[in-house]
Amino acid sequence: NNSSAVKNKLYNQYKNWKGVKYKMGGLSKSGVDCSGFVYATFRSQLGINIPRSTELQISTGRPVDKNKLKPGDLVFFKTKTKVRHVGIYLENNNFLHASTSKGVMISKLDNVYWKSKYWKSKRP
Repeated sequence: NNSSAVKNKLYNQYKNWKGVKYKMGGLSKSGVDCSGFVYATFRSQLGINIPRSTELQISTGRPVDKNKLKPGDLVFFKTKTKVRHVGIYLENNNFLHASTSKGVMISKLDNVYWKSKYWKSKRP
């Protein structure tokens, strides 16, 4: 099944990038931002070209219900008035992302912070 293949590739990416620090505009292991990490992950692990910026990633693919998320779906958050954050859904309410505080990590959608900031999801 495709979902488990996608999931394995995402965990593989996590293993290789875990803890890489956050850097606005960054696109490498010396620093990466949230949309850059998503862009690099899709390109290297899934062979899919998606846009580089969060704004453009939001307009990619089709909307998905939060309770119907599959591995590889994009999850978007509004962290501040004009700031958007993006991550990649894994499984069991977990998503993979480059956080400003801890770099590349796995977080829970039902974590108090992320739950309150959740905005929408897309299937690229």
